[in-house]
Amino acid sequence: MPPRNLFPLLTALTFVLAASLHAEAPEVPKQTESDPNLPPKGGNWSLREATVTDPSLPRVLLIGDSITNSYLEPVRKALAGKANIDAWITPTTQADKTLPKTLAAILGWQKYAVIHFNLGLHGWQAGRIPEGQYEPLTQQLVKDLRAGAPQATLIWATITPVTVKGEPEKLDPEIEPIIEEHNRMALEVMKAEGVEIDDLAGLMAKNLPLAAGDKFHWKPPGVALLTESVTKSIAGALEKQKAKP
Repeated sequence: MPPRNLFPLLTALTFVLAASLHAEAPEVPKQTESDPNLPPKGGNWSLREATVTDPSLPRVLLIGDSITNSYLEPVRKALAGKANIDAWITPTTQADKTLPKTLAAILGWQKYAVIHFNLGLHGWQAGRIPEGQYEPLTQQLVKDLRAGAPQATLIWATITPVTVKGEPEKLDPEIEPIIEEHNRMALEVMKAEGVEIDDLAGLMAKNLPLAAGDKFHWKPPGVALLTESVTKSIAGALEKQKAKP
């Protein structure tokens, strides 16, 4: 049994350890989306903190919009006991002036083993991303992620297809070409930067009947496919890290 005079020290160390295991989440800027077709679907745009029961598990960060929000909880369930998963559900784009500061705050909050990220469905509208800046801004995004989390495996999720409202098996003739061009440019950046790819666009392009009919979102079976792909990509990255000497 430790001497009595050590009890205050042990108590203080316990509080310090508890605080370090549950650092307060950073505040992120409140965000809105002017396009009524692009709601957060299932809550506000926000940083969603994992419920941590085992702090020894690796930490994973998902970054994305309402598509990410749709598979957040299923992915958490699929990776229960393997990872603690935070998510920043956001309508931001690479051109958002607050993005670097927000990323720095989030990445300074936790040490992430894997970052699975996508910024896409909110960047197609004219003027949101300056012409000719999509690739350099996407490259800067990768650099900012690496600066804040040099230990993390980065996984880029391609932007899912946009379909005709009420006709889910048809691709939207105005928006989808922009989405496909953004995917093409982003893939060039990711290949050059050595970032892993989770091709959600290719997956869902083969499963258009599972689109929800509102142009952007997916029926539960479609969300299940997205969940499976995201879970597999994250689990694979974690296994590779374990295998490193």
